[in-house]
Amino acid sequence: MARPAAKDLTERELEVMHLFWGSGELTATDARDRLATAGRELSYPTVANLVRTLHEKGFLRPVNDERPFRYVPCRTYEEVSGRLLTDLVSRVFRGSREQLFVRLLDGRKLTPEERTALEALLQEGTP
Repeated sequence: MARPAAKDLTERELEVMHLFWGSGELTATDARDRLATAGRELSYPTVANLVRTLHEKGFLRPVNDERPFRYVPCRTYEEVSGRLLTDLVSRVFRGSREQLFVRLLDGRKLTPEERTALEALLQEGTP
């Protein structure tokens, strides 16, 4: 019996999604070319399969009916990154955001910008 398709993104799929989030509408060729420009040489069939898989998983949708197919993201970066981070906190840190923060800051000093951003976030949560 075939294994059901994973709903999570693989590392390569996430890499391709970043292209779409940053650029909007692309073809598989556009995506391959942008990857190549960034120093990531993947063949056209590999990128086309990644785009097709992302469409099948519901992360991309076509915007035209003729070739070359152009795709746009169906899910926002915020939605996907939030779900992935929630999953990480749940699975790795057993739901403890405190443990996530401890691990993130373990042995590392915050920059002044990071400290300011963190303080602003903490102030938002105070009544």
